[in-house]
Amino acid sequence: MATTVSVGTKVEADRFSAIKARQQATWASGDFAVIGTTLQIVGELLSEAADVRAVHRVLDVAAGNGNATLAAARRFASVTSTDYVPALLERGRERADAEKLANVTFQVADAEALPYPDASFDVVLSTFGVMFAPNQERSASELLRVVRSGGRIGLANWTPTGFIGQMFKVVGGYVPPLAGVRSPLEWGTEARLVELFPDATVETTTKQFVFRYRSAHDWVNTFRTYYGPTHKAFAALDDARRASFERDLIALADAHNTSTNGTFRVPSDYLEIIIRKD
Repeated sequence: MATTVSVGTKVEADRFSAIKARQQATWASGDFAVIGTTLQIVGELLSEAADVRAVHRVLDVAAGNGNATLAAARRFASVTSTDYVPALLERGRERADAEKLANVTFQVADAEALPYPDASFDVVLSTFGVMFAPNQERSASELLRVVRSGGRIGLANWTPTGFIGQMFKVVGGYVPPLAGVRSPLEWGTEARLVELFPDATVETTTKQFVFRYRSAHDWVNTFRTYYGPTHKAFAALDDARRASFERDLIALADAHNTSTNGTFRVPSDYLEIIIRKD
């Protein structure tokens, strides 16, 4: 029986490793930093909601190009910024250097296997990052493990019903999601968060980030060029399917556009989450 469990565990671990390698390649494609910098306000709001202070040790998980990292560092916290895409961490380092933020350390790390002892941090943050880790239970467990008792975890996650959630549904119609992996958009629902953090206090607030571009076509071209999931999806399609995919994205954008002057102004719901570890 012990041998069976061991083999099964290894098979499951190998499956998640293969999935993670594909995801890593996706997020390393394009240049997410071009998109990421437009989302900076989310990191600022999350740092406020998590009440980040100068005395805090802060960990930013799946930090991308460092929005929450910079926000916490601007509040004089001691920040460790992590991601499994080294190029994105380098973009975060460039931004921190430009602001002369010396209180930030950058380290390549996997959200499902954080290389830190238990209770190492006062606050753990992640903006639209950890939600994409394939093993949701494992990544949630790691967030809880590394935060101290009485500490806080602050997350910003796209909701299934918001604009980005709907965009991923369009993407999934052309490039099916990986089999055997729960949707990352579940992290944008209170019910799933309560399942992932059953022994902690979970507080959620629905907020909106407003995407602003010159036009719907400008938004599509930007995401096609720089945003890993859509960049990879376009690359995987033939010419006819690529044109159809672009039309569907434009239609989605037009349906959500609140601008009245021909520009692109699209609010997208996200869940702001504060998890308090008892």
